[in-house]
Amino acid sequence: MRLPCPICGERDRREFYYAGHAVALERPGEGAGAEAWDDYMHNRENPCGETRDLWFHESGCGAWLVVTRDTASHAVLSAVLAEKAAR
Repeated sequence: MRLPCPICGERDRREFYYAGHAVALERPGEGAGAEAWDDYMHNRENPCGETRDLWFHESGCGAWLVVTRDTASHAVLSAVLAEKAAR
């Protein structure tokens, strides 16, 4: 699989560290209860279809990316810097 780094261009996925679903960008609010935090920390989706994942360009520019891809076809749909996706 090849990932499009917004800084370096298209690269082999072996240059990246996969950090899982982009749930880190959807943290519960400051006043959220224990149930919301338990769900955030322990429950993960395993979708068939489009998903957003965090990838770290470990052997490249060191950027964190949010990669949108299709788990059924393995197609990479987009990649943006995580700092822009969090806004």
